[in-house]
Amino acid sequence: MSDEQPESSSAPAESAPETIVHVMRHGEVHNPKGILYGRLPGFSLSVQGRSQAAAVARTLADHDVTLVVASPLQRAQETAEPIAKSHDLVVRIDDNLIEAGNTFEGLRVSVGDGALRKPRHWWKLRDPFTPSWGEPYLQIAHRMLAAVNKARVEAAGHEAVLVSHQLPVWTLRRFLEGKRLWHDPRQRQCSLASLTSLVYQGDTLIDIVYSEPAGGSDPRVTGA
Repeated sequence: MSDEQPESSSAPAESAPETIVHVMRHGEVHNPKGILYGRLPGFSLSVQGRSQAAAVARTLADHDVTLVVASPLQRAQETAEPIAKSHDLVVRIDDNLIEAGNTFEGLRVSVGDGALRKPRHWWKLRDPFTPSWGEPYLQIAHRMLAAVNKARVEAAGHEAVLVSHQLPVWTLRRFLEGKRLWHDPRQRQCSLASLTSLVYQGDTLIDIVYSEPAGGSDPRVTGA
């Protein structure tokens, strides 16, 4: 048998279509009690959050967006709505974009007050690498990547917007950049209504571009 490899029948990478998947964090949520709301129902965007969503919709108005997908949670769908409307699209739902599971859900967890001051909760913090208090980082990364790949295929040659949540978006980015998944939450570059745009040439990721069309926000503010 010859050692020569057959010529590839696939097109060269340069001729493959460019597809952009914008992975967006939802806008600010109405959360007067400052709890970690996680996957709890009934948390909608604040007035500021709606303004942030509208700002991103204006930014993307001239983009070639052919697909808008959101987490099943209300705040993500409300963030996605003005973007979809500006492109005459319907917001699709993908469960893989949902917020990370967290055992502190429904509690206040800000530094210096709430659940973290109570010894009965400290055992939940025993393993920051998995982490022990919630959904494993690797599981988050894998489900987010599944959502991205599905959107990339469907929107090939165009742009898609996927609206998710801070931790899933940041975990996905670290996974794609080959960084360790455990991290300091205070250092997340994932402001409210920000875009983490994944640029693909064919099925190859060639760039990750971060932007804040609605302005920056403090990653240390839990339940914003």
